Amino acid sequence: MRIAARFLTGMTAAAIALAVQGAPAAADPTSWKWGGVHSTDGKATAWGRVVAGQSGLIVKGYLDDTHGKGCSWVLIRRQSGQNGRWRTHGVYNCVPGTGSFSKSVGGVLQIRVQVCRGNATRPVGECSRWKTIYTQGG
Repeated sequence: MRIAARFLTGMTAAAIALAVQGAPAAADPTSWKWGGVHSTDGKATAWGRVVAGQSGLIVKGYLDDTHGKGCSWVLIRRQSGQNGRWRTHGVYNCVPGTGSFSKSVGGVLQIRVQVCRGNATRPVGECSRWKTIYTQGG
């Protein structure tokens, strides 16, 4: 009886050691998660990932509009890696619920996002603070 118990214990330890050695890496080095950016009134939320593509970085995400009146906006601001200039691109959702977006930003030094409320032509208020979602080298 003791021999069988020791044999099973040894087999269990070996199986655990093999499982730990074969475990995949904890983080994907080509993708950075960001999330939980809310407008100041709490009626717009954005979250997503920054993904490394063949021609630079891509900001992929979701924009949730819980209010139903007006529109939710996510502003994506990026700093060029070539000349250091900032450019801003806006994405909006005027339908209650969650919509997805994807924006290629190329080679950049930094990416920031801001979530606002607005209309179908521009954000007009209730904006969050700018949140940095990617910084080159850090």
